Amino acid sequence: MIPFGREFYKMSGSGNDFVFVDTRTEPAGLLAQPDVIGAICSRGTGIGADGIVFLERSERAAIRLLYLNADGSRADLCGNATLCTARLALELGIAGPGEFSIETDSGVLAARIVGQRPEIDLKPATEVRSDAGLALERGEQRMGFARAGVPHLVILVDDVDAVDVMGRGRLLRRHPSLRDGANVDFVQSVKRGSFRYRTYERGVEAETLACGTGAVATAVLLAAWGMASGPVSMVTRSGRELRVRLSGPEGAPTPSLSGEAQIVYRGQFVER
Repeated sequence: MIPFGREFYKMSGSGNDFVFVDTRTEPAGLLAQPDVIGAICSRGTGIGADGIVFLERSERAAIRLLYLNADGSRADLCGNATLCTARLALELGIAGPGEFSIETDSGVLAARIVGQRPEIDLKPATEVRSDAGLALERGEQRMGFARAGVPHLVILVDDVDAVDVMGRGRLLRRHPSLRDGANVDFVQSVKRGSFRYRTYERGVEAETLACGTGAVATAVLLAAWGMASGPVSMVTRSGRELRVRLSGPEGAPTPSLSGEAQIVYRGQFVER
């Protein structure tokens, strides 16, 4: 049963959408069960979301977020969910507009509000490989791998609109060479410093309208391929823009991600 009367927030990070529940004083309880998460995230019969976020107390930061994909699996990091957490923390009075921190399963991240947009600093990407060592298909130019909190395969393509994201993404997402699978990002250069990309997300098992860690992993590999430097504009499937700044050592730059984070509405669960 979904707890009657429990308050939630529906939020969107550039089209990557989530159900947020404040669990700082009342535990998630049944809401953390995979079947309940699936029911809540169902777009036909539930609220509809790519995942659910529980806001928790933290001894290391202003707030902690626990992110669960629509299938109930736990993810170490979700970039857009963290941007939305920063925005909601401001609205709930948990943090002010200045610098504050957010604890995630991937570590404590610095956050801030710049103008109307939240920005977060991620840990440097790891396991960066300019060549993923996998066979390319027609229309694909190169493929790399990077772990931006979570694993990503990034494929540079001729035309991102022509990509079979579901078919190709599903195939690569569980490739035997990947120890824990990967999200799959397809990117096309628009002009210097600006790119369009689409993402097949594990845990959602479908294309999402945006992926924050996908934008970061893609920007890191574009820089490694010599195709990007400085702020990188990543245009999502929703048409919104995520921006990635890479600073620090060339071999292990620190990425900062900024983007849209909207509170779509506030509501209450009813018993099912």
